[in-house]
Amino acid sequence: MRTNLLRKNILSLALIFAILLPGFAVAQTATKANSAARKSAQTITAQQLKEYLYFVASDAMGGRDTPSDGLDITAEFIALMLKRWGFKPAGDNGTFMQTMAMTSNQVDPSKTALEIGGSKMKFGYHFFAQPTAGAVSNAQMVFAGNGWLIKKKDIDPLKDLDVKGKIVVIHSETDFPEGVTMKDFQEGKLGQFGVDILSPPMYAASKGAAGIIVIANEDVDRRWDLHKAAAGKGRATVDKLVNENRRRGRNLPTVTISREAAEKLFASEEKPMSELAKIQPFAMKSTASLNVATNPVVLKTQNVVAVWEGSDPVLKNEMVAIGAHYDHVGTNPLAKGDDKIWNGADDDGSGTVAVLAIAEALKNASKRPKRSILLVWHAGEEKGLLGSEYFNKFPTVDIKNVVAQLNIDMIGRSRKTDDQDPRNKELSGENTIYVIGSEMMSSKLGEVTKATNDAFLKLEYDYRYDDPKDPNRFFFRSDHFNYALNGIPIVFWFDGVHEDYHQAGDHPDKIDYEKMEKVTRTIYLTMWEIADLKVKPAVDKQLPKELTERR
Repeated sequence: MRTNLLRKNILSLALIFAILLPGFAVAQTATKANSAARKSAQTITAQQLKEYLYFVASDAMGGRDTPSDGLDITAEFIALMLKRWGFKPAGDNGTFMQTMAMTSNQVDPSKTALEIGGSKMKFGYHFFAQPTAGAVSNAQMVFAGNGWLIKKKDIDPLKDLDVKGKIVVIHSETDFPEGVTMKDFQEGKLGQFGVDILSPPMYAASKGAAGIIVIANEDVDRRWDLHKAAAGKGRATVDKLVNENRRRGRNLPTVTISREAAEKLFASEEKPMSELAKIQPFAMKSTASLNVATNPVVLKTQNVVAVWEGSDPVLKNEMVAIGAHYDHVGTNPLAKGDDKIWNGADDDGSGTVAVLAIAEALKNASKRPKRSILLVWHAGEEKGLLGSEYFNKFPTVDIKNVVAQLNIDMIGRSRKTDDQDPRNKELSGENTIYVIGSEMMSSKLGEVTKATNDAFLKLEYDYRYDDPKDPNRFFFRSDHFNYALNGIPIVFWFDGVHEDYHQAGDHPDKIDYEKMEKVTRTIYLTMWEIADLKVKPAVDKQLPKELTERR
């Protein structure tokens, strides 16, 4: 629960941190060039990045969920630093914040009901509900196994069953059907999600089902109260984007029943619950009625937006955008083990503080780049790129004047030469970073990106994911995507997935700060080179069709 006391305590910590933060010593690394850009790049240091990140990815921020107190405090901290450094607010009403109104539907227990085979179930004891409102009365039930449709594996549990207007019953004994793993999904072996693959709710909806009953697995049954509380809180949606966001099938009223309730149900169907995962789909004799009622809860979150005005009287009207998402996935009370906070140090605390360090370097420079620099910290990336979509559709600046967008999402981890963990096999090395999208839209942008690195710190740029057919679909999975859809050429720096990707172990003590320093300095100089080009990078390539379709 969000409390004013918590907010005041964390805000106080942020203010103290900002006020007492010592000046960062300029690194002594020599550079061949003596330009203002290169000199100011040296003020970006590993120690500076570390101190910022230990704050942003601390437990006090609670994993920076969208929306949350931790995310709000992080935004306030960023805005405070920007104000101290003399940046121009570019959010709403002369502030650094672009506010996004959000709504979350939450289950109303007093009006939510379930009846199976004529027996009324007790909310909170026999069942709980997902916050997808709807009702169905006296409908036949159909058992659909674990409910997945996976065409390439010939898995189609409802193939021979009529479910239109009926309630689909599924079990959650296994995450995926037998012979299917998460790796199959990640590597694209099963085809396109939403076409070749349909999740149980999507599949049931596509077949015309009227509702869903999920049978709790043993873990849910054992930690019933925690799962009930988590299920009752709906995912927050940004109000202005609701009508525009892609639809993946209508939401069906969905309830989860306890194993005790399921035992009685399957006994009446003369099926053994002990072999639930092996029971083949069938039309059930029992009928059910369910009604899920919800109440809307109004929330808010924000992007943080600032401008550093350029020095050229004409070119300063154009902008080079640089950004990162400062949110992560929050706190998970259902997590196994003692660590319940997903700190998101690499994802994307590393990008968050890199952009902050770049802002400070601009302040430290003896002159300004010719074009203006637009800095945007996006909220809601983990909820479906919400902040960047919102900013591109409802910009607080003239977005047509943005000549390129540089996106930083995960630049803090590296694979050591003796690391044999298979989860880290695609993690980039200590002097390597993946670069995505630099040549997909603009030859000039790709040229500048490569040349800047070659002339400076000579990182190893790995372009393996710079491909529309990349099965990981990384081009679709971070905020640059919405800028590209808007016709703005982009570059995306990324260190690769690793053992702590979207896990509780993504802590700041596991970051390679020396690598972060090199990558951040290189991005800073790339930004400056683009800002000083006589002519903006031309969009001379058309994005492939597969890149312009929603993920």
